Amino acid sequence: TPLIHPEDANLLIELLATPTWDDITTTVHYRARRKNGEYIWLETTARLFFDKNSQKQEFQASSRDVTERKQSQEALQQAHTDLQEAYDRTIEGWVKALDLRDRETEGHTQRVTEITVKLARKLNCTEDELVHIRRGALLHDMGKMGIPDEILQKPGPLTDDEWVIMRRHPQYAYQMLNPIKYLERAMIIPYYHHERWDGSGYPHKLKGKDIPLHARLFSVVDVWDALQSDRPYRKGLPSKEIMEYLQKEAGRLFDPEIVDIFIPLITENQK
Repeated sequence: TPLIHPEDANLLIELLATPTWDDITTTVHYRARRKNGEYIWLETTARLFFDKNSQKQEFQASSRDVTERKQSQEALQQAHTDLQEAYDRTIEGWVKALDLRDRETEGHTQRVTEITVKLARKLNCTEDELVHIRRGALLHDMGKMGIPDEILQKPGPLTDDEWVIMRRHPQYAYQMLNPIKYLERAMIIPYYHHERWDGSGYPHKLKGKDIPLHARLFSVVDVWDALQSDRPYRKGLPSKEIMEYLQKEAGRLFDPEIVDIFIPLITENQK
């Protein structure tokens, strides 16, 4: 019918053509055209009546204008979307600031974030979880903003004393980001991604599945990218050697189930 918005017409046609309904009463929302050509949102509640042979006999329906409610819902959704985008732009700004300070790992954050999201999908993480995983991956090294330049930018291996300071960066990330409510679930990766399957990691020496899943999956990606990347004091390792290392350390440093999923994923990604 020309009175119904073209995007909603099929909804009503399918409803009227359906032989049976799950319930004899149903409610639908659609846009209808007024005399002035403008569309309004209608909420129509219809009841189906049958004759004595159980055949559809008639519909009875009542409608009400819910345009203001729909517009309010759409405005609220748009405001939510705008806020999420503002959050993400802020995070990306922080990451760029860290990249400018720590040029040695420039590009690392973007690479590990992309692969981490792909791995999380393989592990059947929900879309809601993926939002927080992506943010956590982007922010995983944010605590390094608290590490002195002479350690962060040192062109060679760190001393034992320097490693003590470097290993504080997960706590620094927690102190910096934990007060921010919308990053509460994203904090898992920055705070726990240096924990190891056998309990040898830091800062809490968590073991096995006591380590949050998002941190376990990220740690595999993080180490893979670190090993393949050139450093001033060493060249990146060949892919074959990295895969052999991950397999060897599965069950000691890394969750073995995650390594089993990651290796085919990254092999396919490199083709």
